[in-house]
This record gives sequence, structure tokens and C-alpha cells, in this order.
Amino acid sequence: MSVSNLRELLELGVNSGASDWHIREETAATIRISGDLVETDFVTDKQFLQDIMKTMATADMIEKLRVVGDLDLSYVEDGIGRFRVNIHRQRGMLGMSMRHVKSKIANFEELGLPKENIETIASSERGIIILSGTTGSGKSTTLASMIQHINLTSRKHIVTIEDPIEYEFHDAKSIVEQREVGLDTETFRSALVHVLRQDPDIIMVGEMRNGESFDAGLQASDTGHLVMTTLHSTNAYQAVNRILDFYRFEEQQAIRSALAVNLRAVICQRLIPRAYGGGVIPAVEIMVNSPIVRKLIETNKLEKLPAAIESGRQDGMQSFNQSLLKLVNEGIITEEDALKSSNNAESLKMNLKGIFLDSSAQVIGE
Repeated sequence: MSVSNLRELLELGVNSGASDWHIREETAATIRISGDLVETDFVTDKQFLQDIMKTMATADMIEKLRVVGDLDLSYVEDGIGRFRVNIHRQRGMLGMSMRHVKSKIANFEELGLPKENIETIASSERGIIILSGTTGSGKSTTLASMIQHINLTSRKHIVTIEDPIEYEFHDAKSIVEQREVGLDTETFRSALVHVLRQDPDIIMVGEMRNGESFDAGLQASDTGHLVMTTLHSTNAYQAVNRILDFYRFEEQQAIRSALAVNLRAVICQRLIPRAYGGGVIPAVEIMVNSPIVRKLIETNKLEKLPAAIESGRQDGMQSFNQSLLKLVNEGIITEEDALKSSNNAESLKMNLKGIFLDSSAQVIGE
């Protein structure tokens, strides 16, 4: 097999609207289209994957793969597009997962996001904005859309720290510098420490992975910067818990206090199949750091955050159920898919029948 065969597979997927490719030794490659895995007749062998890896990665990167067992990088296939790539070992053999990163950064309307709410959050002057969701939920795409909105509408100095770089930004009204971990900087932590000397207005961190990187993000926010990042969690409430889990129990009260002051918003999303025409659309939960949310975080009453989101529309918040209900009412998704994706299907069933319970009492405990 030759490298051109990989090009054929990538072209097939891109033309079919695929989001991901999974390629393993001696196994038919699969591609993900509208959330479903589709098997192809493309079968690789060990030599082919080794040759492809040498095309994509430097000698240092390949050595890292040998030692660690995983390698993340970005790859551009001329005429086809940019891909986020993970090369790994499984059962002693090479495997490769690729995600297509579209060159055009879609705007909020094209992505199906709640435009007014997201624009308001993106216009924040300081604080921490967290985009959360599971793998493949589109959080990186939403984050890129927010960065591009700022780039097109404000004069800011934006510095991104990514592993690897996914979307390429070009200066519009803003200056955008992109740093890739392993190529332009050693680690997320070292880049975050030094970025404060680069006169940034906005710092985008590809992913918060541990307490050290979050500490650096807090420091940047404390000194008047806007920090935007992603986090793996299924909802906004879990995102706060996930951050606290970075720290020992005795450190968590101090982190809750810092988070209550510095958090701007948590935007959590999951992709739902469209009812017609194929493709997916995000259902979006938004938690804004309102006075009520701040108090709940400070006093460690995190279990009441979902109710605060539910009753916080006036502050720009919305729950997953509220987002799902709107998508169903507009005919964009089916009731069946909405109920499958809901955190609280029973409550959503009632909402679909026009029955709504007052969630404000759950927040104040009365």
C-alpha cells in the first residue's frame, strides 16, 4: 500500500461527511458518519501504518510513542484538510484515530448554538470560561467559534496553547498566536507560566488536565485575563466537581473560593441527531456565575447547581432539558432522541406535556 491510499480513505470520509477515522493493523478501517461507525474495505498492515507514521511525525515524536504508547499530533493532507491524529498501541499493534478539523470556522448560527447567550459570554473581559462535554461532543469546535467571534469583533491579543493545534486562526481585528505543546512549548504548565509575560488579553488552553494547569489558569484570571478552556464532563455540575477532583481534600475549600470568584461560565454540550436531513446539532447547557451560583460554589452546595441553572434564564442560563425541549418544539430533533440524551428523562417527559415544576425552591432550600 502507498501513502496515496490513505489519501483515498480520507477523501472518501470527507466527501461522506465523516467526523472520525479508525485505522488498525490487519483490520478494515471504519469511519464515523453522523455518529454511526461505518466499515470500509480499506485494510492496512503494520508496514503501511509505520510508513504513514513517519510521514506525519518527527523522529522525536516517534520515540515518544515508543516510550509512552500514545502520540497526539495534527496532520494536513493537501487538498483534503487538516486532521487531529492520535497514534497508539493496542494489543501490541499500531492503531490510529483521526478527526477531521474543518478549515472554515463555523459561526454560532451555523453550529446551532444559542447565539445571544454565547456571544455575551465570549465578550467577557476576565475570568474562566469552560467548554465541557464528552469526547466528540463538539466542545473544541464551539471554543474555536468563540475565539473567531472575538477575533472578528474585538481588538485583542489572543494566545492559544494546544496539543495539537486544531483550527488555524488568521488575524482579523485581533492578533492571534498559536502555540503547540511539544513543538512551540514543552508543556501546558510551562506555556501558561510564560504566557503572562506576552501581554495577552485572552488565553485559550486546549484542555485543563490537572491541578497545576488549573492553578496557572486561576493566576491568569486573577490578574485580569480571560481564560478559555475545555474539560471532559457530562454536565456543568460535574465540571465543577471535576476541577475539585484535581486537588486533595484539604485544598478544595480554597479552590472552591477561587473558582467562585474567577469562574465566568460553564458551557456543556452533547450532540443529538437531527430529525431530518442527517447530521447532528448540539444540545447546550449553560451555567453562568450568577450571585446564586457563586454562593452555592462557595458554600459547597454543588448539588443545587442544576436547579440554579434551571431557574436562571434571566442570567443567560439554560439546562439540558430546556435546550432539548426547544429543539423538539422546533422540530429539529425527535422526542425519542431528546429523552435518550436527557439527564432527567422523567422531568423532560412532563415538560413535553406542558408541565413545569418550580425549581427555584430547590435552590434556596425552602
